[in-house]
Amino acid sequence: MNDSLMQGAWPEAASMLPEPTAEASLFLLRQADQQMHARGCRAPLPTGALATLAERVATFFAQQRGGPGLLVGAVPFEPRADDALYQPERLLPALPVQSQAAPALSGALTAEPSAQAYAAAVADAVSAMRAPDPELHKVVLARSLLAHTQQALSPEMLLARLGTDPSVATYAVPLPVDVGQAPAWLVGATPELLLRKRGAQVLSHPLAGSAKRSADPVADERAAQALLASAKDHDEHRHVVDAIVDGLSPWCSHIEAQPRPVLHATASMWHLGTRIHATLKDAATSAATLLAELHPTPAVCGTPRLQALQRIRALEPVPRGFYAGAVGWLDAQGDGDWYVAIRCARLQGTQLRLYAGAGIVADSQPEAEVAETAAKFAALLNALGVQDPLSLIEVSA
Repeated sequence: MNDSLMQGAWPEAASMLPEPTAEASLFLLRQADQQMHARGCRAPLPTGALATLAERVATFFAQQRGGPGLLVGAVPFEPRADDALYQPERLLPALPVQSQAAPALSGALTAEPSAQAYAAAVADAVSAMRAPDPELHKVVLARSLLAHTQQALSPEMLLARLGTDPSVATYAVPLPVDVGQAPAWLVGATPELLLRKRGAQVLSHPLAGSAKRSADPVADERAAQALLASAKDHDEHRHVVDAIVDGLSPWCSHIEAQPRPVLHATASMWHLGTRIHATLKDAATSAATLLAELHPTPAVCGTPRLQALQRIRALEPVPRGFYAGAVGWLDAQGDGDWYVAIRCARLQGTQLRLYAGAGIVADSQPEAEVAETAAKFAALLNALGVQDPLSLIEVSA
């Protein structure tokens, strides 16, 4: 990986890897009928930048003494920032999904930035992309909502509220915290598979281009067909597919991508998606190597990557941390699953920070991107008992 892509990264919180307690080190990744449920921290992977991940993973497994032949955790959005992976103490049966009442919120939601400021940032990026011979072709800009609950919220409770949508992968991943702070997790419900590797076979299912779903079947179908016909969204999607194919090409003997994106539905959003199947030249190539090659994709960053990273650092007031990073696992054979860490919140005690982003291209309209981010908050807000996320446009403006 080109180190120039990693210059100027935001500082992350002081690195303290998950405490070796079952409560603080819950890891869960559940998609359809597959689930990885781990507890306890047997040994942390020494932290480092994404470019060094494969080397550190190989060294860890070469020196492993007992315990599951597995590392679980997350990599942050910023390629230069420290990751947070560890070997769990034990793997457990599937965590049952149990009905849970919505938690009681305390106080108002705080938008950072406000809707007006976010729209201004979008306009700034669009202006740069409409300039003659632009250096930037797409950038993903995010905003966040800060919420508080009356009682400390457990990740299991939030997972149960999110787990009713079978089209997404729900996850809870322990995050580094400062010494003395309460445990923290990234908890979410992502629809986007970045990378699945089994032997020589690789699958990626990128999503880019989105539209809010409607409870009215006629309006919902209209939104889906409008997305499928949208030149702007197809342009945004093409950048992502091209980047993943280009990233895999040096490692693969065969790559097959769907010729046109198809609709992918979650409970709250329509997306354009493309399934990419690839065969590695060498089955020993690890998922860690491929992860470092692909992340961050234009689906969460932009293109060209360096220019998009620079624009994100300049325009977003809240560091992303592990939002828009990747969550998943790696094993000693080099296999693994990695999902894009979107539709999520950072949970710590009674505080939650929710994140949502939108892909900005030259044809983007600031007001439409504000609405798209508001719609993408829906999964988490509904899990918190907030039923009208679009009102946040007016509330936070």
